[in-house]
Amino acid sequence: MRPAENGKLLFKQVYDYVISRIERQEWKAHHKLPSIRLLAQELRVHRLTVYRAYQMLKQNGKVYVKEKSGYYVCPSDPEQTLPEYGEHSENRPIAASGFLKNDLSEIHQVPVIYQFSQALIDPNLLPNLFLSEYVKKVFDSYPKLLGTYSTVQGDEELRDVLTRYMVRQLRVQLTASEMLITTGGQQAIDLLSRIFIRPMDAILVERPTYSAALDIFRQQGARLLPVDIYPDGYDLENLELLMKQYKPRLFYMNPTFHNPTGYTVPSAQRKQLVELAERYRCLIIEDDAFHDMYFDKPPPMPLFAYDTEGWVVYLRSFSKYIAPGLRICSVIGRRFVIEPLITAKSLADNGTPCVNQKIFLHYFGSERLQQHLEKLRIALQVRRDIMEQELTAAGWSWVTPQGGLNLWLKLPDSISLEKFFVESIRQSVSFVPGVICDPLREMHSWIRLSYSFVNEALLREGTRRLVDIAKRYK
Repeated sequence: MRPAENGKLLFKQVYDYVISRIERQEWKAHHKLPSIRLLAQELRVHRLTVYRAYQMLKQNGKVYVKEKSGYYVCPSDPEQTLPEYGEHSENRPIAASGFLKNDLSEIHQVPVIYQFSQALIDPNLLPNLFLSEYVKKVFDSYPKLLGTYSTVQGDEELRDVLTRYMVRQLRVQLTASEMLITTGGQQAIDLLSRIFIRPMDAILVERPTYSAALDIFRQQGARLLPVDIYPDGYDLENLELLMKQYKPRLFYMNPTFHNPTGYTVPSAQRKQLVELAERYRCLIIEDDAFHDMYFDKPPPMPLFAYDTEGWVVYLRSFSKYIAPGLRICSVIGRRFVIEPLITAKSLADNGTPCVNQKIFLHYFGSERLQQHLEKLRIALQVRRDIMEQELTAAGWSWVTPQGGLNLWLKLPDSISLEKFFVESIRQSVSFVPGVICDPLREMHSWIRLSYSFVNEALLREGTRRLVDIAKRYK
């Protein structure tokens, strides 16, 4: 997105900000909204931007105007002028204090046979038997394990092992005090957003990107600035213009086997990205969930390896390809990031379960892990190839990923995505509509298919079924 285009985007974000406060019931029916001048000052935008948002709210029946008085919230039922319940009624329901949404989770909750929406690995490909052996070893080694909490920052033994691993792999200076263990990468994103994002703060996000992250940032009231990602990385000139003009608080990125596209940002750009972050004081959150899921050759070094000033926070997930149920992610950053994260983590759950960390620790340090990874890469590449073979008859376009778990597909414009999605679910095939991965919600011709979760036979059957359904919705 070019900076000149952001006017249109910005007034829509002010619109969404007002809607979110109405949905949270912070502003209830007949509540007077802040004046255009006051809201513009609060959000640090031009008054015309707020005016356009208010006019859109009025046109959509969300607010009404009292002449010479201002804008007021419309009741949800236009005929309703009095509250349904008395102020002190014992039957009055308790309303949630926040409006929560997770588009991806809603799709995952639909039971289907051909599960192409979940970027998870087929449990039959995971080291289940080996892990069951390690569970016994863990309890033999730590007989009182269930009777204690982990430290909030994460098990010290695990952080020591992972720190040594990162120092060897990335050739960086790092101590265990600069690492925190979270209950999966998504918790890390959520905690970081709570610490660093205030309402209407500008943040950079890839377009497209991980949809749950977008929902988390929207919940914090962030102002999203899209950065298009291409097979060869980003338009760095445009990115610098955005940083210079909007002074974003952070840039959330997934540059290695990107979710949902599968693209990998080349090495040549990674050092430049860190330099831009330092120059414009923009924190980079580097989400690296698929680093070890490569097919032909390992991916480039993470951005974190080029960071000397503390402008990159590195999220490295491991459990996805070992045991997703363990939910282990390491967050690596400098003290100004880790210290508030420890506090935020203590408020969230007081520490990732110690049992999970110890089980992961003992398997991570074993020779069996590397053997497992080599076999897993082959199995995933075979499944990618199967899905691509079955899609050749569809006439869709995509870039073959060199790692990760997903295909990012462009459908013909003639296909109605909404009808296609509804019919696919009805026929027990799930996928992720691209529109929920788009911060602008405009990518109606794109879908994400995950080839990693179902077995090879179901993969063939489900992909063929999906192609057949699409033929009927041209």
